[in-house]
Amino acid sequence: MTISTDDASDDADLVGRVRAGDTDAYAVLVRRHARAAMRTATLLGAGSDAEDVVQEALVKAYRSLGSFRADRPFRPWLLRIVANEARNAHRSAVRRTGREERQARDLWAELLDPAAAVVDREDKARLLAAVAGLPDKLRLVVACRYLLELDEADTAVVLGVPRGTVKSRLSRGLARLREDLAATIEEVDHA
Repeated sequence: MTISTDDASDDADLVGRVRAGDTDAYAVLVRRHARAAMRTATLLGAGSDAEDVVQEALVKAYRSLGSFRADRPFRPWLLRIVANEARNAHRSAVRRTGREERQARDLWAELLDPAAAVVDREDKARLLAAVAGLPDKLRLVVACRYLLELDEADTAVVLGVPRGTVKSRLSRGLARLREDLAATIEEVDHA
């Protein structure tokens, strides 16, 4: 059987086909969501292990399709698995070395949305450094909302927290970024 990359079936149909034994349908799901999964893993701290994290998450998702609720959207469910794998990888990486974090920041810069090209590279670097400097709980919410462009509901699913928690952490994260970036701009102005 040839795997079509243009399969117009919706995710629910593809999941149903996978459950019926059509592994090619899972390949279509993987192709459809691989980029978002890669971005999620990278932005949530997997760094240079992002490909391994995504691979592991895709295997776990495949094995867990029996517990997937067909009345729910597939993407946030998959990204939540990716987010959990990314967090586990991040914790391990932090324990091993700080070098991996520097590499993750470099990957973040490379993965920014092209629409942000109007912002010069220095501003991006300052913004990414400020986001990376946020406490984990705030950084993850800001990354999901603004770097992955997930809405509040999807962010809540991906991070496994209530929607109200997403709102409050986002508010605190943005306030912290305003303070940090204002201080950085002031330092640059006085240099």
